Amino acid sequence: MSDTPGDGVPGFGFELSQDLRDVRDWAHGFARDVIRPAAAEWDEREETPWPVLREAAAIGLYSLDFFANQWLEPTGVGIPVAFEELYWGDPGIALSLTGTGLAAVAVAGNGTQDQLYEWVPQMFGTPDDVRLGAFCSSEPDAGSDVAAIRTRAVYDEAADEWVLNGTKTWVTNGGIADVHVVVAAVEPELGARGQATFIVPPRTPGLAQGQKFAKHGIRASHTAEVVLTGVRVPGACLLGGKEKLDERLARAREGRRSGGQAAMKTFEASRPSVGAMAVGCARAAFEYARDYAAQREQFGRPIGDNQAVAFLLADMATRIDAARLLVWRAGWMARNDKDFAQAEGSMSKLFASETATWVTQNAIRILGGNGYTREFPVERWHRDATIFTIFEGASEIQRLIIGRAVTGLPVR
Repeated sequence: MSDTPGDGVPGFGFELSQDLRDVRDWAHGFARDVIRPAAAEWDEREETPWPVLREAAAIGLYSLDFFANQWLEPTGVGIPVAFEELYWGDPGIALSLTGTGLAAVAVAGNGTQDQLYEWVPQMFGTPDDVRLGAFCSSEPDAGSDVAAIRTRAVYDEAADEWVLNGTKTWVTNGGIADVHVVVAAVEPELGARGQATFIVPPRTPGLAQGQKFAKHGIRASHTAEVVLTGVRVPGACLLGGKEKLDERLARAREGRRSGGQAAMKTFEASRPSVGAMAVGCARAAFEYARDYAAQREQFGRPIGDNQAVAFLLADMATRIDAARLLVWRAGWMARNDKDFAQAEGSMSKLFASETATWVTQNAIRILGGNGYTREFPVERWHRDATIFTIFEGASEIQRLIIGRAVTGLPVR
């Protein structure tokens, strides 16, 4: 584990503070001792690893306090430090531990302080009552194109309630979460500018789990459709409040800037975190392949002595470190309110996610036939790594965002 950008404010450094080293070592120990031994079992079962969640909650690793402390850590690298270690353990189980964070970020970034204090604690629960949150944005016909969202929210003024109808898909913790955060169209003709985000409280009638997906990777994380049929939520469950929404919609109707769209703001804030997930997965595969190459002998010497293998390992190590630096720069910028003028958040996710797929694929090559079997973990890490190039903005979308940023050409 190599140290990367340090305290950031003021100045800049590359040495982690003692607090960050402690968090890193704590998360790494849990990943090594609890997550890794359970990884193959829960990948095969394709179920949420509730025993691991409860064990993490018992020590405070799955808790609002942990996530908030790392999110608010002044250098901006608290979450990347922790996520890299957890995903080094196993991406599927780690996503079960961190998936609630996306819903929490949506509330923190778009809601009022009262909404933050009321709903985010309910997404985590307590060690004796572990709970989950789910962020519902994608739809069958609206993935990366968030402007195409068709889930509709209609205001019932007499009851001061919003009525939601539609289907969400690819939802982490969808249907089994206690709190769902749902992006819906209020004025569909305005596209993304006519959307709002809503809290759906626990046990709200009309919300149901649809299809649960059998996935290629991250199989220890629950992914499903969420079907909303006449779901009624109180007016207070509109993130940011109705007055703020009405002002934003009025600006949009007049063609003026209407402020950031909730789903895109949530994804932008989370991109460095996704990059850190990918770095952890890539590092796991690299370390396994490195150790294998040092021990596996062919023709009387370790295969790591062969230049072809040594060069491949050198490129793996270099790309992982470069990815980490991009991730931590983006984390530092986000925490210190620096504008992503060159789409640095997208850069970090793009490079880290494609590094993970490349590293894990070549780890399989280094292990040869062993790498292709489920007796060795690198094939699982390769299956898991694929998701990082897809969710929260596919690589093609990241390139589009970066391209627009570096050319300065307008969005069409």
